[in-house]
Amino acid sequence: MSRNLDMGLLRTFVAVADHASMTAAGNALHLSQSAVSQQIARLEDLSGALFTRDRRRIRLTATGERLLGKVRRLLVLNDELWSDMTTEAMSGQVRLGAPYDLAGTWLAPILKTYTENHPLVDIMLVCAASPDLLASTLDGTIDVALIEEPLGPSRGECLIVDRLVWVGAKSGSAHLKTPFPVSMVAETCGFRPAVLQALSEHGVAWRTVFESGSIDASTATVRSDLAITALLTSTVPADLEIVPTEAGLPELPPFAINLHMPNGHAPPAATELARHIRESLMRHLPGT
Repeated sequence: MSRNLDMGLLRTFVAVADHASMTAAGNALHLSQSAVSQQIARLEDLSGALFTRDRRRIRLTATGERLLGKVRRLLVLNDELWSDMTTEAMSGQVRLGAPYDLAGTWLAPILKTYTENHPLVDIMLVCAASPDLLASTLDGTIDVALIEEPLGPSRGECLIVDRLVWVGAKSGSAHLKTPFPVSMVAETCGFRPAVLQALSEHGVAWRTVFESGSIDASTATVRSDLAITALLTSTVPADLEIVPTEAGLPELPPFAINLHMPNGHAPPAATELARHIRESLMRHLPGT
């Protein structure tokens, strides 16, 4: 007798694993915490315990870790088949929001393959700081957004978690200067509160060298060894380097790259772009 897995249960499992929280997973999936708990319980009736729970967070068991990669691949294949069977030639415009650092690194190949598969869709790329993108998503002026947020509860779907690190010129000495010279892309940069909090908690005197909204100009100040900046590990340019921990700079917290879409009905081309982004990242996540 054939047996079929419930894709909804599997999506909930992945969301809880990514967020390490029933509540945060429920927010991302637009489900109540009790609904998430019930779905995980149904899945655990089949597989055995998938998570261990304490007061602070939820962690994968050995069984959960073993199954996570296979579940991710199954969801990707399910979404591919669904798209192939139900999607007609798409057209229209999708307004995609992304921070400057993501647009200039790993987002480019994702957009290339999407446009190759859907040549009739016009993508309008909007680059801005994450808080600004979140506001634009909430008011419906952006269809899909990738937003860098502190790790924790979010209304968006967590796609990947990355380390925030100090970045400077190769063999540079800017990190030795007093006051500490900081270059940020914009005053509304999503990393700014975390960076300033870390410096404040460690009593580090600092000054702003550059804020203009241009990542190229900000990076130029770092490349010239005039300042230090903070970037996600996956977005550090090849001609810059991560400042080593022995330099004594305060540790920065991890950040999540979350997928956000407006509430309500999304255009088919936007839904497909969100699926394509999710699938592309899943192929490169640990455990897949």
